[in-house]
Amino acid sequence: MGLVFLKDVCLFLFHVNRVPNLALASNTFQSSTSHNGYASKAIDGRRNSNYGDGFCTHTSLETNPWWRLDLRETHAVTSVKVTNRGDCCAQRLDGAEIRIGNSAENNGNDNPKCASISHIGAGKTVTFYCEGGSVMGRFVNVIIPGPMKSLTLCEVEVYAAPAGTTVTDLPFLFGLFQKFL
Repeated sequence: MGLVFLKDVCLFLFHVNRVPNLALASNTFQSSTSHNGYASKAIDGRRNSNYGDGFCTHTSLETNPWWRLDLRETHAVTSVKVTNRGDCCAQRLDGAEIRIGNSAENNGNDNPKCASISHIGAGKTVTFYCEGGSVMGRFVNVIIPGPMKSLTLCEVEVYAAPAGTTVTDLPFLFGLFQKFL
């Protein structure tokens, strides 16, 4: 919390507890594993985008490759951050979909679409917000629809709160008060 005095104005600034990155304490799965790119590497807390350093996932070349995060209970997901591979192949994520919901049917790939990934630059991290502010769900999936695709994720962060809570992920200004005598 900060207190700033500007001439005749007292400004109170504070920060609400941030929505936690629930991905760090969750379970991961993916459609296949290639080149030692295990699903759990996308939630190791590192945005290292050089595949050779060993911190990214990798599926085989297949139809509709997917990666799934199990949050273990339903949460109000507010945003998903995805870090793309930086050493090559940035276009592989083009057209991927982020899906969130409570169904494990079809490995969670039939859950409602939160966002589409049109493009993430090599080594970049992009934040995706679901339409409507938040989406309720236990499973967070990234899937690339189509044949002969390979999915590589270097970090996935999921910001959410337990169902029924109201939180914000942004610092905000509590008040602006006229300083009296």
